[in-house]
Order: sequence, then C-alpha cells, then structure tokens
Amino acid sequence: MGIGSQIGMIAAMALSVFVIGGLWYSKLLFGARWCVYAGIDMDKPQGHPARVFGVSLLLSALAAFGFVFLFGEPASLHLSLHNGLMVGFFFVFTSFGINYQFANRPWPMLLIDGGYHLLQFTAYGLIVGLWPR
Repeated sequence: MGIGSQIGMIAAMALSVFVIGGLWYSKLLFGARWCVYAGIDMDKPQGHPARVFGVSLLLSALAAFGFVFLFGEPASLHLSLHNGLMVGFFFVFTSFGINYQFANRPWPMLLIDGGYHLLQFTAYGLIVGLWPR
C-alpha cells in the first residue's frame, strides 16, 4: 500500500471516531448520563472547542497510526476486526477500568467510555480490513 493510501486510511480512521463519538455521547444515547457521572453540564462548553476537537483529532490520528503500524496489512477482514476488538477490550477498556477504580468512578461510566473506545478500535479494524489495496 502506498504512503498516500495509508495517510488516507489513517485520516478516515481518525475521523470515524468523531462520527461514533458524536452519536455515542449525544443526548440521544449516553451523553446525558455520562455528564451526570462526570459532573458536567452538557450545555456548557468544556474548554475552547477548537482546542478540544483539534487535540482529540490529533490523538485519534496517533491511535490510528499506531494501530496500522502494529498490525500492518491484515490477511482478512475477520482478522482486522479481531485485532480491533482485542485492542479495544484487552488494552483500552481494561486500562480505563484500572483508572476508574482508583478514581472511584461508577461502573456505568466505565461502560460508556470503555464501550466507546471498544467501538473506536473495532471501527479502526473495519476500515483497515475494507481499505482498498
């Protein structure tokens, strides 16, 4: 796969988490409940939006780059999805779980945040697995 194609794939992966997160943390799904657990007013901005979204996009791109670097081109869509689920659950979800226990955060908040990142890495695996070669 050429460098241009890899950059496009990583950009698609990074942008995918904004689509997932926008829905996941909306009032339609888990946003209102998450705000209660976090002690945040959903209607008040938490920092300058350009900074929040810019840093989030950069971090999402770094995670996507790391995923591609770690696994390379998959042998199949199934393997790529498997890799995404494994990273999302066994590395990210469990790491959040450790932090949330020490911070004494409620389990439902872990399920919301951990579930989002599980979907994030599953989406990464889906995009990598479906990306044209």
